[in-house]
Amino acid sequence: MKLWSGRFSSDTDALVDELNASITFDKRLYKEDIAGSIAHAGMLGDQGIIEKSEAGKIIAALNDILADIEAGKFEFSLQDEDIHMSVEAELTRRIGDAGKRLHTARSRNDQVALDFRLHLKKEIENIRDAALAMMSVLLDIAGKNTETIMPAYTHLQRAQPTTFAHHMMAYANMLRRDVTRLEDCLARMDECPLGSGALTGTTYPIDRRSVARKLGFARITENSLDGVSDRDYAVELLSGLSILMMHLSRFAEEIILWCSWEFKFIELSDAYSTGSSIMPQKKNPDIAELVRGKTGRVYGSLMGLLTVMKGLPLAYNKDMQEDKEQVFDAVDTVKKVLPVFTAMLATMAVKPDNMRRAASEGFINATDCADYLVKKGLPFRDAYTVIGKLVHHCIDNGQTLEALTLETYKAFSPLFEGDVFDAVRLENCVGLRNVPGGPSAESVRAQLDSVAKFLKERTK
Repeated sequence: MKLWSGRFSSDTDALVDELNASITFDKRLYKEDIAGSIAHAGMLGDQGIIEKSEAGKIIAALNDILADIEAGKFEFSLQDEDIHMSVEAELTRRIGDAGKRLHTARSRNDQVALDFRLHLKKEIENIRDAALAMMSVLLDIAGKNTETIMPAYTHLQRAQPTTFAHHMMAYANMLRRDVTRLEDCLARMDECPLGSGALTGTTYPIDRRSVARKLGFARITENSLDGVSDRDYAVELLSGLSILMMHLSRFAEEIILWCSWEFKFIELSDAYSTGSSIMPQKKNPDIAELVRGKTGRVYGSLMGLLTVMKGLPLAYNKDMQEDKEQVFDAVDTVKKVLPVFTAMLATMAVKPDNMRRAASEGFINATDCADYLVKKGLPFRDAYTVIGKLVHHCIDNGQTLEALTLETYKAFSPLFEGDVFDAVRLENCVGLRNVPGGPSAESVRAQLDSVAKFLKERTK
């Protein structure tokens, strides 16, 4: 018999039960559901709403149920509809009428809101820690490659010289923003909705703040309607995870390019590559490709939940049951992706010679050559034109700026002197960009120190 069957004169159709039930996916909330019930029962006893002896009996039985679930001795039934009714029904079977008193001054609406928040608080911390671990690996890679010159790209065309360290720190900074977004989301969702009841609270003299403290919340929700109908935190988390996956997808795209024969800037470990069923020479970056593909999956969860929520009046509506699978899937995806991606980065081999060779082609020191003329007194736009003609000459004659003679340089501008060769030397092009955020070794070391400090502040 369903807990809410008193109002109904006949059973629901079996197909309705199957559609209505959420136990198949929300059973993962069993720890949070039992923790919330224990805190609620304790408060009911403390407030004299139920006898303290009954509260103690309830709490002891809930702990026994928790132990049985974790030992695999508990069978979840579709008839119980969801995790909340499943636990409550089992509690009543074990201790009788005392178990029926647990739901006093509580609704499944505020109960599910509580469980979901408690669960996501833990998951946010898990994902944040995984992102921090990736940042640590990037920090290590960058620290070893402050002198590893490579071409930086715009429009996927070689643009200016940089270092592999500088490039890695770009992703470290993206991840730093991801971490702070997760932390911001966690701070905003750190409110206990229990006590909101179905939508307008309760007439019982409950102590919401004591329950919030027991469950580790910073504060309580301030409006009962909002307390049961708010899913902003779930949408915000999905948004943060989508941005995080977007960063990983961009990184994955570069990994895929870099390990191709056309680039060969890196080589992935065999442990994080796969082969072909027909082409024996192949070594495919399937892990990076899967990360790129799974990004769309997380985006889908975000758009799915936004669409579910967009037309719902206050307060709770059954549509909101669709929040769990969307969020669970996105969280599970990100939790799978981050450790594997981190390990893939930690084990990849960097190819400095290939990077340097690519940097020597494509005239990526052309801007530095123009800056040289500017420092000699020529307006930048005029210098830009001169160097454009010089590059055109090099292309026609199969030469590079470094290989030109001083006589050739002077044919394009009398301002060129012997020191132009220092100006177009790639190491100097990088080293002289010693501005905050730039690619020089000194600037990158400052970036390394900044990220290292960020990591240290969050090290447990």
